[in-house]
Amino acid sequence: MISSFKWGILGASKFALEQMAPAIHSAKGNSLVALATRDLEKANKFLELSDRLEIYNDYNDLLEDSNIDAVYIPLPNHLHIEWATRCLQAGKHVLCEKPISMAADEIDRLIHLRDKAQLLAAEAYMVVHHPQWQLAKEFVDAGKLGKLVQIDGVFSYNNADDPLNIRNQARFGGGGIPDIGVYPYGVSRFVTGSEPIEVLSADIVFENEVDIWANVSAQFPGFKMQAVTSMRAAARQEMTIQGTEGFLKFTAPFNPNVYDIAQVIFRKGNGHEQVFKFPGVNHYVNQVEAFSISAKTNTVYGCSLEFSKGTQSMIDKIYAKNKQLLK
Repeated sequence: MISSFKWGILGASKFALEQMAPAIHSAKGNSLVALATRDLEKANKFLELSDRLEIYNDYNDLLEDSNIDAVYIPLPNHLHIEWATRCLQAGKHVLCEKPISMAADEIDRLIHLRDKAQLLAAEAYMVVHHPQWQLAKEFVDAGKLGKLVQIDGVFSYNNADDPLNIRNQARFGGGGIPDIGVYPYGVSRFVTGSEPIEVLSADIVFENEVDIWANVSAQFPGFKMQAVTSMRAAARQEMTIQGTEGFLKFTAPFNPNVYDIAQVIFRKGNGHEQVFKFPGVNHYVNQVEAFSISAKTNTVYGCSLEFSKGTQSMIDKIYAKNKQLLK
């Protein structure tokens, strides 16, 4: 009998409870065996998923558990790089929520530790594990859209009434760009295999030192990308990839089954239209399964640290461009 790939979670976040813990339980060949938190009330909610879950009061105690193969980190952004590093040093594979770092250069240290320890370390960028984005990449690679012209997107939600939310606090690495900007920026890189040549504009509105609205434009090789993100607007998400011969439009590009059912509309210039639907696909489950297979077999994982560094590099350039424009 093949033993399951065993996970521990550092921190009892709402997102871990609602999405990642159930995904680990549902993923084939995977099981959640431990949680580290001092909050007994939150721990009890996780125990409803599995009453055999080992609860640790200290993060380091979980890392010392020899029964654990991998650690999932849903901690506040400013703690990601520290605890991802500690996981690798403890001999654990690590899947860390995005952004895995607040600065691209810091990821080099993780890459070095990953290679030295021969472990898998990755950012939890789940969207690349969803078939709608794999389909989009296939379309672009095959030239079905013609020559790319532009990619544009919007991702917003409104948490103005929750000032204590870590996304609204600079000391926790908050802000809309670190939280949701990674999606339109990252998928633009993923489907095209290209890196931005230049950030053309970065119009950003700040509140209490975190960005609450941003309109970013970037020049890629042969096409432009524009994305609007906001933490002060009604929930909305759309992405369009447009070429000279047709375009792809996504109805739920980032939170399928939460925001809407995932559909990709392919429309050619002559009016011909195809609709691809993906009901019931859970990209969190796909992510866990892909991660465990890669960790166990040492095969290529779909979202490398090098890829994540590219997205963070773009974010670093966006903030730098905004400062430059304000001078």
